[in-house]
Amino acid sequence: MSLVLLEPADPGPEWQPFRGVRPVAELRAGVWKIRERWEAALDRETTAILGSHVAGFHELDEPVVRADPEAAGPAIVAAAWFAPTGAPIVLAPDTQRLTHQGRTVAWVVRAGSRWTGPTDQGPALEVDGLLLRGCHDLVTALERFLPADCLGFAAGAVDPVPAGSVVLGDPALVLSRGASVEPGVVFDTRAGAIVLEAGVEVRHGSRLEGPLYAGEKSRLLGGHLRASVFGPRCSVKGEVSNSLFLGYANKSHDGFVGHSVLGHWVNLGALTTTSNLKNTYGEVQLTVDGRRIETGRQFLGSLVGDHAKTAIGTMLATGTVIGAGANVFGATTPPRDVPPMAWGVTGGERMTEEGFLTVAGRVLPRREVPWTAERRAALERTYRRVTGR
Repeated sequence: MSLVLLEPADPGPEWQPFRGVRPVAELRAGVWKIRERWEAALDRETTAILGSHVAGFHELDEPVVRADPEAAGPAIVAAAWFAPTGAPIVLAPDTQRLTHQGRTVAWVVRAGSRWTGPTDQGPALEVDGLLLRGCHDLVTALERFLPADCLGFAAGAVDPVPAGSVVLGDPALVLSRGASVEPGVVFDTRAGAIVLEAGVEVRHGSRLEGPLYAGEKSRLLGGHLRASVFGPRCSVKGEVSNSLFLGYANKSHDGFVGHSVLGHWVNLGALTTTSNLKNTYGEVQLTVDGRRIETGRQFLGSLVGDHAKTAIGTMLATGTVIGAGANVFGATTPPRDVPPMAWGVTGGERMTEEGFLTVAGRVLPRREVPWTAERRAALERTYRRVTGR
C-alpha cells in the first residue's frame, strides 16, 4: 500500500500564515513533520500529497504535491490535519477507516478501488494523536509530543556529556549526536531530554532546558532556551520558550519568543519580542482576514510565515499573525494581522514579486541551500497564490 496525504480542501484563515505557502503535511507537530509521523505510524513512505492550495510546492525532499483529489488503491489516504503519535498502527483485514474520537482521519483503499473523497462509512480503527484545527494547534502539538519525541533519541548512539558542561538532572538525557558545545553551557534535563543533532553549535552562555531539540547545523548562541524545537540551520539567541522554528530561521539577538511558530527563512530583527499572555490572562483569539478564531489557549505568541522579516525593536502583540514574505517595519507594535508580502505595516504596500525573489535568492545560499530554477519557480507560485496576482 502506498501512503498519500490529504490537505484541507479549502484552508481558511485558521491555517494562516502557511495556507498557499507550504503543505500542512510539511509542518512540524513536535520534532517530526506531520508527514513523518504518519510514515512512522504506518511504516511506509509518502508517495504524494494532495492539495490544490499548494500544488507544485518544491523545497527539498518532499513528495510530489498535486491538485488531483483522487488516489488509486492499494493505498492509505491520511489527513494532514491529524498528527498521529507515531506509535505503530496495525490494520485489521476489514479496516476501511482510521478514526480519532469518532472523526475519520484516514481511508484504506483496497487494490482495484479508487478513492475519490472522504467518507464516514465502513469499519473503523481508532488511533491516538491530535486533531489540528489550525496553525495555532502546532503549539499544542509541541506540548503534547515534544517530551516523548526527544526521549526517543535516547535509544541511539550519543556522545559523552561535553567537558565543562553543567548538568541539572540526569546526564544520560543530554543527547548530543555530533554537536560542538563550548564549556560553561548549562543543560537542565529535569523536565525532559535535550537533543543536539550533528553540526549543532552551542555557545558559552546558553542554558538549555528540556525537552528541547536542535536540528542539524543549528547555532544556539546564548540565552535561556526551553521546551522548543529548532529545525535545521536555525540561529537562536535570547529567551525562547515553547516555540517551534520550522527550519532556516534566524533569531541571532536578544528578545523573547514564546509559544510561537516561525516558518522557514524567517528573520527576527534584534530585540524583536513576542507577547504570549494577555494582561487579562484570558483566551487568546486570532483575527485573520477580518475573521475571529477561537484558539482555546491562554498562552499563544505569534505565527510567522515563511520568509517574513521584522525590524529591530519590533514588539508583537499576543496572537499576532504575520503572512509569508512580509517585511515588518514602520511601527513598533504592528497590527495583529499582517498580510502576506506586506512592505511595512502602515501604508498597505506589498513586496513586488521580483523584490521578493531577489531577497530569497540572496538569503538561501547563506545557509548553503542552492538557489535553483525549480526553487525560484516554486516561490513564484507562492507569491502569486498569497497575493492573488
